[in-house]
Amino acid sequence: MKLDKAAVDYTPADAGSLAKSAEDLGYDGFWLAETKHDPFLALAGAAVVTERIELGTAIAVAFARNPMTVATTANDLRLVSGGRFNLGLGSQVEAHITKRFAMPWSRPAARMREFVLAIRAIWHAWETGERLAFRGEFYKHTLMTPFFDPGPNPHGAAPIYLAGVGERMTEVAGEVADGFLCHNFTTERYLREVTLPALERGRAKAGKTLEGFEISGPVFAATNDEEVADVKRQIAFYGSTPAYRPVLDLHGWGALHEELHRRSRRQQWAEMSELITDEVLHEFCVVGSRETVAAALLDRYGDVVTRISPSGEVHRPEK
Repeated sequence: MKLDKAAVDYTPADAGSLAKSAEDLGYDGFWLAETKHDPFLALAGAAVVTERIELGTAIAVAFARNPMTVATTANDLRLVSGGRFNLGLGSQVEAHITKRFAMPWSRPAARMREFVLAIRAIWHAWETGERLAFRGEFYKHTLMTPFFDPGPNPHGAAPIYLAGVGERMTEVAGEVADGFLCHNFTTERYLREVTLPALERGRAKAGKTLEGFEISGPVFAATNDEEVADVKRQIAFYGSTPAYRPVLDLHGWGALHEELHRRSRRQQWAEMSELITDEVLHEFCVVGSRETVAAALLDRYGDVVTRISPSGEVHRPEK
């Protein structure tokens, strides 16, 4: 199992030092989320100060962009990093795409499937020199002249990871991606009963199995009271989002979602975490010391995920 470090709260100026620190500590991968800053720009800086560690976006918002811009940026980062860049994409939710980015939203799973296929078609055209002729329902890419063609990448194409929670998006990831990024808001039961079967269905559509397919588990881990409180706030925030309700429904906690959603609409953010009981906490989060958390993570997820990105600092699992 690969041990990764992820950062959500960062700036482009400090991303390099964060990545170098993770590399020096022995982490296998360093991933940046797209929140306040552009993760692609920050990872360009991280690439030039690191040598070994894998770099990736977890996630970059696909629908805020188009396949050509993403294909170009990912190709450049693959070059700059010497082949260490992984492209992690996610859809975000409708309100952010339409209201924050002012971009179209429709049938997200089908759109994401086509988005990835379009990127692969663009990379194929650069690799082979064949004419670009991608025509889909959502995206059409039919023009590539030599002036704009970077040619083959000596490090090959970047692996594509897709993030998801719902079954349809997860199935798409299994079909067209190289790996899957689990959401923090995932329990072991949801991962085993919903996520894995959906990935297997997607792989079957592509005539493949899960052999060689990466499953990355960004998971909650807490080693002190402050971290527990922070995790409870995050669980409450995600639990209030309708798109993530199926995780709670699986555990019979639909009423919890409804109350969290009501409070979120009233902007009662501080009060929401009070609803997260210890039972709920321990389904989403591994709690213990830095030494014991690693073993607990391995016990819970070791036979499911191929790489893991726990919140907080933990010692490397021994498997």
